[in-house]
Amino acid sequence: MKTILTALATILMASFALAGGETPSNPDAKVYFVNLADGDSVQSPVTIVFGLSGMGVAPAGTETENTGHHHLLINRPPIGEGEDGADELAYGLPADDNHLHFGGGQTEVTLELPQGEHTLQLVLGDAGHVPHDTPIVSDVITIKVE
Repeated sequence: MKTILTALATILMASFALAGGETPSNPDAKVYFVNLADGDSVQSPVTIVFGLSGMGVAPAGTETENTGHHHLLINRPPIGEGEDGADELAYGLPADDNHLHFGGGQTEVTLELPQGEHTLQLVLGDAGHVPHDTPIVSDVITIKVE
């Protein structure tokens, strides 16, 4: 019985996590950190290189099939979770210190981060900064700035 309940909970969570905007994504697409891994210790400034496979990068406002642009989430719950999670998936990502937009098609950034632990997640957004249907998101990683 416990196994069945666990499986049902996993399916329900996955169904919620897969709800995004209206722009379709390639089901094989992946976004990832090229030069960082969970648990890495780094010095500030930190250069973060974004990786993408299965889709292409295009500036915000570009409505070309199987393209999008990067967003970096810093020190916040994973996409779709937290107080504004459902709105982020349906209506777009805010632009603030915890949601960095790379609407010019950039594929890396160098940031000054304070000492301590920081969580990072990449999200691919469509022409209007809305995650695709199905959202293309990286795993959340934690880095330590020394």
